[in-house]
Amino acid sequence: MCESAPVTENWEDRVAAAWATLDDYPEERAHEFRALIDALVAELPDDSPLGPFEQACAWDSTGHSDKAVPLYQEALARGLGEASQYKGRRAKIQLSSSLRNIGQAEEGVKLLTPELVAPSDELDDAVRACLALCLSSLGRDREGLSLVLGALAPHLPRYQRSMANYARLLVEPEN
Repeated sequence: MCESAPVTENWEDRVAAAWATLDDYPEERAHEFRALIDALVAELPDDSPLGPFEQACAWDSTGHSDKAVPLYQEALARGLGEASQYKGRRAKIQLSSSLRNIGQAEEGVKLLTPELVAPSDELDDAVRACLALCLSSLGRDREGLSLVLGALAPHLPRYQRSMANYARLLVEPEN
């Protein structure tokens, strides 16, 4: 939860409850879901980074990456990462995906590459998966496959070491 007022646990709970209903809104009613998020955002201070973040997520989740990009950028510029490190990292992942969707995969790579060395959390695999997609969009499939295999390896019941080595060899220069 963000510590800045007036965001409360209740507000966060209501946002989570709204997101839990996303699948109840077919494409022709997506505007109703975005209005639900907008109403919650209206409760926040005008300079809150959470507002544009939630709105970006709503646009993104309803198929409008082009409208989400500037909102993610605004949320990050307002200090979303300082208000919530987790949501800041989510915004970078989702922004990179949206950038790729609108033909700006190189910007997505620039945004996510530093996240490979950021403090580890549950979003590590999402960083690698999204970065792999951006790399693939740029014709850098071996690098993308290396990231995905490297992310997958620790989750395998066997062959973790082999898969990690194969991932490394995909991008390591040949002797």
